[in-house]
Amino acid sequence: MSIRINLLAEAQAAEDLRRRDPVKRALWTGVVLLILLLAWSSSIQLKAMIVKGELNRLEAQLTARNSEYQSVLNKQSQLSQMNHRLKSLNQLSRSRLLQASILEALQHTAMDDVRLTRLRTDQTYVMSEATKPTTNGTRVIPGKPATTTERVVLTLEARDTSPAPGDQVNRFKEKLISYPYFQTVLGAATNEVRLSNLSPPQTVGESKPFVSFTLECRYPEATR
Repeated sequence: MSIRINLLAEAQAAEDLRRRDPVKRALWTGVVLLILLLAWSSSIQLKAMIVKGELNRLEAQLTARNSEYQSVLNKQSQLSQMNHRLKSLNQLSRSRLLQASILEALQHTAMDDVRLTRLRTDQTYVMSEATKPTTNGTRVIPGKPATTTERVVLTLEARDTSPAPGDQVNRFKEKLISYPYFQTVLGAATNEVRLSNLSPPQTVGESKPFVSFTLECRYPEATR
């Protein structure tokens, strides 16, 4: 029976022991894990860069939309103001004092013995400032917008040259009150034609006697 002697057995055993060294295996394991961690970190960073880019794009779009939205709100506000002004102008146009209408009405109310010597219209406007909402305890008192109150007074100066000066004054006054234009613009309830002045009979030169009188027509106050 032959006996085999492996002269390299000791060296092979040392090499095998070296290969099975736990420190080396742990080192290789650590290196692999480090590589995997670096790869995972790189992928996370790449995703973060992509997400950040998408976020910047969305923020830019949002800023643009906000600008457009603010522009739309401004235009809506301007449109609302223009509509309000147009409505006010239309209302003012419908209710404004027309001198031609007054002259036409006076033509239809003329009397033979009554001669108009002067016509005057006084228009005054009283401004009222806007008030802001206030709080009284738990109760909120709403504010009020600014308003303008228009006051119109029509003054007619005339002479009564009838055979009995002064007799035609009341007749002329009643004729004015009964005419449709003055009934519409004055209103019979609170704004009558008022006699504010009546002179005694007088003469000028060789003219026949007459009396001078003044009628005031107060239009209803209009608040806008």
